[in-house]
Order: sequence, then structure tokens, then C-alpha cells
Amino acid sequence: MDGSHGDRDRSFALAERANALMRDYGPSAAPRSYAVWYAYVSGTQPLLNDALKSLTAASSRLTDGDIDTLYETYLDPTRLSVATERASTSVLSEIAGVMEVLDLSLGSAAQYNASLRTLARDLDGTNPNQASVHKVVAALVATTREVTANNRTLEARMRESRSEIEALRETLEATRLESLTDPLTGLSNRKHFEDSLCKLVHGASEAEPASLIVIDVDSFKRFNDVYGHITGDQVLRLVAVVMREHIKSGAILARFGGEEFAMLLPATNRAKAYAIAETVRTSVMARELVKRSTGESLGKITISLGVAMHRPGDTAVSLLERADQCMFKAKRDGRNRTVDDTDVNLSNVA
Repeated sequence: MDGSHGDRDRSFALAERANALMRDYGPSAAPRSYAVWYAYVSGTQPLLNDALKSLTAASSRLTDGDIDTLYETYLDPTRLSVATERASTSVLSEIAGVMEVLDLSLGSAAQYNASLRTLARDLDGTNPNQASVHKVVAALVATTREVTANNRTLEARMRESRSEIEALRETLEATRLESLTDPLTGLSNRKHFEDSLCKLVHGASEAEPASLIVIDVDSFKRFNDVYGHITGDQVLRLVAVVMREHIKSGAILARFGGEEFAMLLPATNRAKAYAIAETVRTSVMARELVKRSTGESLGKITISLGVAMHRPGDTAVSLLERADQCMFKAKRDGRNRTVDDTDVNLSNVA
């Protein structure tokens, strides 16, 4: 089947399903509603699907507000910058509120101190009678109560602000993580991969070796041309799922190119990294890919892998180049195999 026709047919089928769901659940066929339902039936946003299922389970009809919330949370391309700006503004507001309460508390404390000095002067060097002592004590009690009340207000405000700031911190962290995540596979994106690779190299030593696995899907362009890009995305998600199944503690998994993946393995020598690579390779090969729209079996997917272990003097660039060269050699040697950087003459591999 021609890839472009396959994509077109599937997109029309998804559009029909989205339209049917809009008619069933409402509220309208507005662009935002269509975008939400199309994303739902295409399965590209698992978190949106979960949220939509919860809403439809609770009610047979959606509101415009429901659609707006779903779109802004999961689909709006500006949501990361908006969320960051909103959280930053809220943090500044919380800080201003705390500073205001602190200023009031400090002013109250200063006033209390001045009152004590005044009362002390009133009693100093005098022979006070019962009435004057009663007056001083009453003033002292009133001032103390005022300071105590202010301190309670400050304590309550600080507790409230701590909760607010913690919630904002979680929002900012979630936004930061989303900005470092590949939306198709859920793995780290290229930016996070590059940053993590630099940290991996910086933290590696002869006593604590680190390794890098580079993965490339075999004949991916031909697969895309035959079956279409939507099915190609399914292949990429399958590889990501298998990588996650074999992740080790502390590892970073990334998609840093079209069909290129990486596993960054701290505290892992070459032999262990090679074993992990082979496990991933054989697991991917064991999966049978099925086209969702038709149930048609698309056969097996294979990958080629390159393994490089950190060497003294390595930089992030040199380690990645060596892993890439190993992966290219695996391609040249017939694909669907793993090559490491032990005894291979890599200088001639292109």
C-alpha cells in the first residue's frame, strides 16, 4: 500500500470516529473539540485519553469548559510557557505576601519593645500605687495579646504559603520535565539527552565506568514509505516500550533523532552494556507489529545497536561518535546486531 494513501485513509477514518464521538458527547464541533477528540482516537496523548475517559465516565455530556481544560492541558502548544509564567507570577505573589506579613510582624515586635520600655520608665524610680500598677499591667497584657495574635497570623500565613509554594514547585517541576520529554515516545528528548550525556562523561572514571548504547531502527524509511507515518510512529513507540522494560536504575533513555535512540548507563561496564543491548535487540525482534486500523500483521521490527564505554579523555562528542560508529558497523554487517568498541577498527567506519 502506498504510504501517503495509507496515511490519508487512516486520517479520514480517525476523523469520522472523532466526529461520531463529538456528536455523542458534545458539546460542539468547534476546532478545539475536534482537536481533542481527534487526539483521543489517534492515541497520541495517553494522559489526555485517561482524563477524557474519567470525564465521560462521570457524565454523558462534556461542556465547553471540559474541552477547554483538556485542550489547554494537553494540546495547547503554548501551555509550557504559560504554565511557567503563571507559576512564576504566583511564586512572586506568595513571596510578596509573606514579606508583607513579616513586615507587619516586625513592626508589631518593635512596637511591643517600645511599649515595654515605656512601661519600664513609668515604673522606674517611682513608688507606684495599686492603681498605677494595675494600669501598667493592663497595658502590658493588651500589648502582649496583640503581639500573640499577630504571631499566630504570621504562623498561619507561613503554613499556607508553604503549601502554596510546594504546589507551585511541583507544577514547575512537571513543566520542566515535559519540556525535556519527547511527546511521541515519552522518553527524554534531544536536549535532555545532550545534557545527560555531558553529565555521564563528567561523572565517569576508570573505577566507575559508564557506557552509551545508540540504537537505530533498521530500514525505517522504507517501512514509513510502505505503511505510512502513523504506523511508523507505532514502531517508534514499540522500541521505546521495550527500552523501558529493560531500564536499569539511574539509566537515561532518549530519542534524540527521527528513529535514533540512546541508553545512557552510569556505573556500567562494556560487558554489562552489551548484554543490555542484546536483550533490547532480541526483545524488539520478538514483537510482532500489528496495524491498528486493520489488524494486519506487519511482521518483525529489527534494530542495530552500537555500544561504547567511556575512556579516559573522552568528551561527550567523542563517546557519542564512537557509539555511532559501532552502530553504523552493525548496519554494514547486515543489521539486527550489536557491535561494541572493543576490537573493531572504527576509524574506517562511516
